[in-house]
Amino acid sequence: MILGLIFMSIQTALWLYGRSVALNAAQEGVSRLRLVQPPVYNRGVGEQVRQDIQAYAEQLGGTTLRNAKVEPPAYNNPEGMVSFTVTGDTVSLVPGLTLRVKRTATGPIEQFEADDK
Repeated sequence: MILGLIFMSIQTALWLYGRSVALNAAQEGVSRLRLVQPPVYNRGVGEQVRQDIQAYAEQLGGTTLRNAKVEPPAYNNPEGMVSFTVTGDTVSLVPGLTLRVKRTATGPIEQFEADDK
């Protein structure tokens, strides 16, 4: 019974860490892309940031977050919001058990304005 609780505690910690990695990668993507001004943004810019975040998630997750996938960003100019979604599988101590995580981060696009002096 105690051994089962120990394994369950370790599995829960691994799952929570995988969620944390996915959320951290999504937040990093939002932080980078929200500084891109709407006239400058295009799909190429979004894809470059997505690739950077994909590499970041793989490096940060190591073997804990497997099959990390970063979806293309949602850059909504009229609404002024940008979001990233990161998915992946956490390490499982139980053979055949797949624990999937999906985390999304959203933030406003920064709007820079000139001083009226």
